[in-house]
Amino acid sequence: MTTRSAAAALGAIAIALSPSFALRATEGTPALAIGAAEAKPEPIVLAMSAAFSGPSRGLGIEIYRGARAYFDDVNAHGGVAGRPIVVKAYDDGYNPAPAIYNTIQAIEQDRAFLLFSYVGTPTVTRVLPLLKRYSSRSVYLFFPFTGAQPQREAPYDGEVFNLRASYRDETYALVDRFATIGRKRIAILYQADAYGRSGWDGVRRALKAHDLTLTAEATYERGTPYTAHLTRQVEILRAAKPDAIIAIGAYAACAAFIRDAVDAGWKIPIANVSFVGSENMLSLLYPEERKSGRDYTSMLVNSEVVPSYEDVSLPAVAEYRSLMQRHAPSAPDVADLKGYTQLGYSFAGFEGFLNAKVIVEALRRLNGDFDPKRLKGVVESIRDFDLGIDAPISFGPDRHQALQYVYFAAVERGQWVPAVDWQRWAK
Repeated sequence: MTTRSAAAALGAIAIALSPSFALRATEGTPALAIGAAEAKPEPIVLAMSAAFSGPSRGLGIEIYRGARAYFDDVNAHGGVAGRPIVVKAYDDGYNPAPAIYNTIQAIEQDRAFLLFSYVGTPTVTRVLPLLKRYSSRSVYLFFPFTGAQPQREAPYDGEVFNLRASYRDETYALVDRFATIGRKRIAILYQADAYGRSGWDGVRRALKAHDLTLTAEATYERGTPYTAHLTRQVEILRAAKPDAIIAIGAYAACAAFIRDAVDAGWKIPIANVSFVGSENMLSLLYPEERKSGRDYTSMLVNSEVVPSYEDVSLPAVAEYRSLMQRHAPSAPDVADLKGYTQLGYSFAGFEGFLNAKVIVEALRRLNGDFDPKRLKGVVESIRDFDLGIDAPISFGPDRHQALQYVYFAAVERGQWVPAVDWQRWAK
């Protein structure tokens, strides 16, 4: 979508969205910051459009909660330059049209200082033209939960700052590890949209670097729930006789594929990239594993872009766990919590927590002068900032992605743990 078409689409989007969905933003979503009742300093408003409803709602909910744990603590100690941080949450259900509308609402009416931790490639890629449209207002998107390329390349890389590694980083790491243990016939399951194609492209590039080709591919529709059956996708991939699967999807559909593969008697390593939402996927598979007696989890290995939240030797992990317990952050009011259990800790939550730490550092470096035109230069001046994960981060005019590290996780006794020895999946 071009900048002009994004602007023209506003009227159509407003008509297309139902009144109950179009502006599901909260005024105080539960308040991430409340200043002293008698002083009420002007808040610093961060806008977050994410999936807070639908089959992928766990992603938005847990990223928000992780960020909120840190912001709550900062606000409890006076905020930044005496100003509280407020995250205004908007539900887009992991769909592009609401994400566009939410972004325009955030900029035009809610006067957001910056856009924060948007969730998903299909939504983020459709919002990017708006950043160009509003460039005169110095509106930037910080740390979206996606490893896709569009916000990392021209013409939009100047408007977006990424903390996490890219899908190319993740898929290369997965292909490299599988090839090392002799699993070179790799097939892919991917979501049929911009996210899935971004991962598909990453897998193909990684295979080419190893002089390999893709063995087979199958797709599924975005929004596919766990109750759906992906037996046809299982049949398509199994017929090609791969010895490993890389899935580029969200937790509900990927869990359904894993369930159906195991139920069909297919025992094969299945890897998922970080966006999947590892804990939410496990919360679907592990209870069914215990109930049925079938092994749905021992062959899983996921790539992650943050260290394990079980590694308390890392200062940021210890801080994350402590602040999650201290503040017990809840989901925003816009979230659909029916049938959903909020997680204690999660990779997505820890990523949201780290996103918040970097934003606060940038806001502090403004030294009380909250002119949005200064923000980009201030962030680009960050060098070797210690996040507490043994991986100092740096930004610069030509460096809008701070981390390239990829970690791996496997399931043991119903929990995700660091995956160090890949021989368990060797051919």
